[in-house]
Amino acid sequence: MSLPGFEYRRVRVNGVTVNAALKGRGEPLLLLHGYPQTHHMWRFVAPALAEHFAVVCPDLRGYGASDKPDGGVDHAAYSKRTLARDMLELMAALGHERFLLAGHDRGGRVAYRLALDHPQAVKRISLLDIVSTKAVYEHGGMALASAYFHWYFLVQPRPLPESLIGAEPRLWLNSFFRRLTADSAVIGAADVEEYLRGFGTPQGVHASCEDYRAGATLDLACDRADVAAGHRILCPNLLLWGARGVVGRHFKPLDTWRDLIEKPHGEAVDCGHFIPEEKPLETVHLLKEFFTGGGTAQA
Repeated sequence: MSLPGFEYRRVRVNGVTVNAALKGRGEPLLLLHGYPQTHHMWRFVAPALAEHFAVVCPDLRGYGASDKPDGGVDHAAYSKRTLARDMLELMAALGHERFLLAGHDRGGRVAYRLALDHPQAVKRISLLDIVSTKAVYEHGGMALASAYFHWYFLVQPRPLPESLIGAEPRLWLNSFFRRLTADSAVIGAADVEEYLRGFGTPQGVHASCEDYRAGATLDLACDRADVAAGHRILCPNLLLWGARGVVGRHFKPLDTWRDLIEKPHGEAVDCGHFIPEEKPLETVHLLKEFFTGGGTAQA
């Protein structure tokens, strides 16, 4: 299942080949998906945004039709710093040295790392339904640990999570989507099958576990180092979170982000975790307004 009317390219970047869907003209806009999905999660949003922007929807390394290398002993192949470099090189290969950026879930973590490590490349950034990795691990507490139990399960040493998820990947995905959506019907059986194409293999399950293992080690260390150094995202930003999701229930995002974003700006959306799928029309409206310079987001 592809995005109708989009051109597909496979681009070699940073030692891996990534799959990317492209459409539109104007300001370049990079859209990054989260776990356990692919660029397919933007199916309701990307076509509308492509009427106004040059949209780039890749599969992150480890997901979809992109390469899925072994994580290595230190998980560095899946650090958000590494994935951010992938995306920086992808956009450069497409002729975009500076661009607009939006990321949901794990893609949001790649996005904010890209903005911190390469501020010259990011004009505006929108983060969908996340707080920082540092905030999750340091301020979550028991209630968040229950809601986000996969953060603690997926980081367990190989091969435990790989073996258990690999035995029933469809069951895992169905359970995951039911748990984090306010309306589970928005991600249907055909969508789950699409995600299984990349996720439901030994390489796909391993890569997704490595994503979280890198999060609990290298990514957490990067966040802490940036906070200690007073390093923040300075460009205009739009934070969106699901009012009925985990982030909306357990955090005050605009306050929580102040250690890594100079002037956090944003609002809640009346849905669960999967904002672009649960509230696509609202997502398009908010992103279009923000990325065309509207709204009240400040630099």
